[in-house]
Amino acid sequence: MIASNKPEKFTVRIKRQDGKDQPSYWQSFEVPYTANQNIITVLQQVAANPVTTDGKRVTPVAWDCGCLEEVCGACTMVINGKVRQSCSCLVDELFTGATNQTISIEPMSKFPVVRDLFVDRQRMFDNLKKIQGWVPIDSTADLGPGPRETQDEQHDRYAISRCMTCGCCLEACPQFTKDNDFVGAQVIAQALYFNEHPTGAQLKGERLDVLMGPGGVTDCGNAQNCVKVCPKDIPLTEAIAKVGRQATVHVVKQFFTGKK
Repeated sequence: MIASNKPEKFTVRIKRQDGKDQPSYWQSFEVPYTANQNIITVLQQVAANPVTTDGKRVTPVAWDCGCLEEVCGACTMVINGKVRQSCSCLVDELFTGATNQTISIEPMSKFPVVRDLFVDRQRMFDNLKKIQGWVPIDSTADLGPGPRETQDEQHDRYAISRCMTCGCCLEACPQFTKDNDFVGAQVIAQALYFNEHPTGAQLKGERLDVLMGPGGVTDCGNAQNCVKVCPKDIPLTEAIAKVGRQATVHVVKQFFTGKK
């Protein structure tokens, strides 16, 4: 809901942290309202004038960003309690029409904080390496046209290809914590993306072996929060179910063939 009466200024509360393993604290800043401003703009205004609402000049707030068009996922943070990208989050959407509007911004809680709103998302990329999230090639020579896919197959895989490794699904997942090995919906969906491709399927067995181990698909509790917060509407729960079936078939084949 967009407020009909826009304020001249509003308050933004930012959860800050001076470095890894340092205690967190909150600071408030007053920011002038401009039409159509997004959260990145708000952070830029705070950086240009890092003075808190009680008049204290502080160090500029640190955050991460890249494309600024909801493609890279680097600017993902928790805004008014909801994990989302700060580049595509408009201030007008957060105002409800009430007076004394305040916007709160926090770093994602499931990843180590580097500084302030900047988190280290390396765990997601390490997990993609574990499941070999790529199509294997044995040379860069021209091998001719690749295998053909039907329109339906392309449609299904395209939906998963939109993942930008932002971490929203992991932030919302109760099974994914800093202290366990669960890979989460993002990696499971990417395993399906490559398993369903005729060339990518060359590594299907290896991927399923990883996902049947500790931290794999059986650790999913089916809370389904992941699919609700995904900014790209990726059918994550369907992907988890399909990988679960692939894993079952894989282990049955291993049992009867004796091959691992």
